[in-house]
Amino acid sequence: MRKINILILAAMSASMYAANPVVTGPVIAKAMPGDPSRDYPYLAALEDLKAKGYVEYEYFIAGTANRYQTPEGTTGKIIDGEHKYQTRVIVRRPADSAKFNGTVIVEWNNVTAGHDQIIDWYQVHDYLMRSGYAFIAATPQRIGVDSMKVWNKQRYASLDVTADGTINDDSLSYDVFADVGRAARQPGLTSLLGGLKPQRVIATGHSQSAQRLGIYVNDVHPLDPVYDAAIVHGGGTKIRTDLGKLKVFKILSETDVILSQAALRQPDTENFRSWEVAGDSHVDTQFRASSELLSKRDGNPQIQAPAGGGRGGAQPLVPSAGTNPCAEPLYSHVPFYQVMDAAIDHLAEWVRSGKAPPTAQPIDVTAVGPPGVIKRDTNGNSSGGGIRLAELAVPTGLNSGLNTGPGFCRLYGSHKDFDEQKRAALYPSDEAYVAAVRAVTEKNFKAGYILRPEADATIAEAAKSSIGKR
Repeated sequence: MRKINILILAAMSASMYAANPVVTGPVIAKAMPGDPSRDYPYLAALEDLKAKGYVEYEYFIAGTANRYQTPEGTTGKIIDGEHKYQTRVIVRRPADSAKFNGTVIVEWNNVTAGHDQIIDWYQVHDYLMRSGYAFIAATPQRIGVDSMKVWNKQRYASLDVTADGTINDDSLSYDVFADVGRAARQPGLTSLLGGLKPQRVIATGHSQSAQRLGIYVNDVHPLDPVYDAAIVHGGGTKIRTDLGKLKVFKILSETDVILSQAALRQPDTENFRSWEVAGDSHVDTQFRASSELLSKRDGNPQIQAPAGGGRGGAQPLVPSAGTNPCAEPLYSHVPFYQVMDAAIDHLAEWVRSGKAPPTAQPIDVTAVGPPGVIKRDTNGNSSGGGIRLAELAVPTGLNSGLNTGPGFCRLYGSHKDFDEQKRAALYPSDEAYVAAVRAVTEKNFKAGYILRPEADATIAEAAKSSIGKR
């Protein structure tokens, strides 16, 4: 419900569709990523996309957006409209249309660190490219846009999601994000997808973005549905059960369960699934690796201190290599991305054919909190429930979603190897260790919690390890 006079809002049907946004680009990159001129897309891909048969382009999207009242758990109401905006998106897609699988993933970029960040791509990029998805990284929020202006004022001077500085609370972000989904479906001379014809468009967002995506799903989506499904990753409120055909998948780490999500659990339904990955942390080794490389190349163009930075000023979301401000060693080694790969695979099929994903037991807790209290074994690992990958179920150390300390330590989780004596007692031979890993991994594959390539890689890694070898 858009492009309308505020005086007749009450008289208009909530099902009225918006005009398509205006797409311009691709925006020319005059330098290679890492060049001091910074005349290339901020957060350009780290990967060799060409080797994977993919291309990357940056576009600007312009339109008008409403502000909404967003009461929890019910359909929102328009406050006013016709607020102009322009933002940018990064598109990564198969170069050959024959390789496109028909599904577009649109990520709501995260701004917790004080600048734009693409997170879910770096969890699942290998899966997305081997499977033929198109991917769009969207920047709906003020911090994301303004930090890019700090990074390269000339390249991004025209961008604004604040209606010329009159609306700074991100209330326009819901329609901005919806317009990106509309643009993905929009035919025309300037196509975000280079002529690809999407059959499904799926929204995703991690942490802070999951919170805003959850509000969008509950309050704004029902007024004018754009997306076929949504992945609420690492946070978010309870999801309504009356959202029509919209499929929603909430996927959570152990950290998320501790911080808030144990108290927000809800039953699975014909259109909702929730998976919890035992032993994993909100920020894990997969995210850390990409974040460090992007920070080294593009810097951290912050316009304000991050939300968790505390009084000491801006703290990066990931500590510098070799530093640890927290009480425990950093980052779980449980590979959350393997479960997220499977979740996306199920979700796309759910939208396509109606075949629902498998259910999963929640992590065992002794209190829902917040903070939730995880039921643990004598080693400190989660003792039951949740999706239990081999790194946790066949333990060679501690993997926990829990950590304490300043700033973002609460998000990092922890990992600590068992000593050699304890490992030897658990796994008297490498055959015993590999057999245990294989059994758990094949069980998870059969249950649908991981895919075949990840299962094979896990077993191969166990066979190469020194565990049980004398």
